[in-house]
Amino acid sequence: MKQPMVFFDIDGTLLNENKVIPDSTKKAVRLLQEKGVHTVIATGRVPKMFSWIQKELNISSFISMNGQYVVYEGQEIYANPINPELLQSISTLTAINGHALAYCSHDDFKVSKENHPFIESSFDSLMMPYPIVDNSFYINRPIFQGHLYCNHEDKYQYVDHFPDLDFVKWHDYAYDFLPKGASKAVGIRKLLEFVDINHENCFAFGDGLNDSEMLSMIGTGIAMGNGVPEAKAAADLITTTSSKHGILNGLIQVGLLEKDAAAEYVNEAI
Repeated sequence: MKQPMVFFDIDGTLLNENKVIPDSTKKAVRLLQEKGVHTVIATGRVPKMFSWIQKELNISSFISMNGQYVVYEGQEIYANPINPELLQSISTLTAINGHALAYCSHDDFKVSKENHPFIESSFDSLMMPYPIVDNSFYINRPIFQGHLYCNHEDKYQYVDHFPDLDFVKWHDYAYDFLPKGASKAVGIRKLLEFVDINHENCFAFGDGLNDSEMLSMIGTGIAMGNGVPEAKAAADLITTTSSKHGILNGLIQVGLLEKDAAAEYVNEAI
C-alpha cells in the first residue's frame, strides 16, 4: 500500500493564534516525513504568503487558494483561473460601491484600494503588512482567487449578482471568491489523481469554514480544537487546539505517530 498523504491547513492549524508554528508541530511534521508520509499544505493563502512555512517545514507540495492552484513536489499540476470577464465586472461594481478587492495570482497578490479599513483589519489578523495596491493587477494575468472586502450585509448583493462565484468568509470583513464549486477538496482530488493515492488512505487537519468540505471528503478529517462548529461537524475526530499540540495529538490519535513522540510535551496539557 502506498504511503498516505496528510494535508494541513495553515491559519489556526499549522500556525497558532500568534501566527507561529509550535515546536510540537515542527516535530510532528518531521517525524511523518522520516516515516515516508507525504506532507502537503492545503490553504486559502497565495503561495507567496506561505513560502516561509514551506521552507521551515520542508514541504514542497501544496493546495493553494482554496484548491485553485496545486503543486506537487515543485511541479504545477492544476490551475483553474477565474474568468477575466467576471473579474472585470466585480472590479467595476466594487469601485462603484466603495468596496475593495484583492487579486491573487500564483506568484503574487495585490489589492485595489489604498488605506481601506477592511483590508487593514483583515491583514492585521494575519499579522501581515498592508499589501501593494494595483487595481489593474487582474488584467492579462491568471487570477485564481479574489478577496472581497465589505460588510456582511453588503456581501449579499455580490452573491446575487455573481451566481458563478462562491463567496467564503475568512474574516469579519473579508470573503474569498472563487469559481462556483471550487474548494480545497477539489484541489486535493486533483493531487490524489495525479499521484494515484486513494483518498481513504489520507488525512487532513483544518479549523475553518473553507476546511469543511476537505475534512468530510478525506479518509480521516481532523478538526482543531479551536475550529469553527462547521469544521468540527465535518470531521471524523477533534484534536486539541493549535496552541496545545493539536497536530501532534491528532497524529497520535489516528495512529500515524507513537505516543512517545509527545513525551517532552506531557507537562503542557497535551
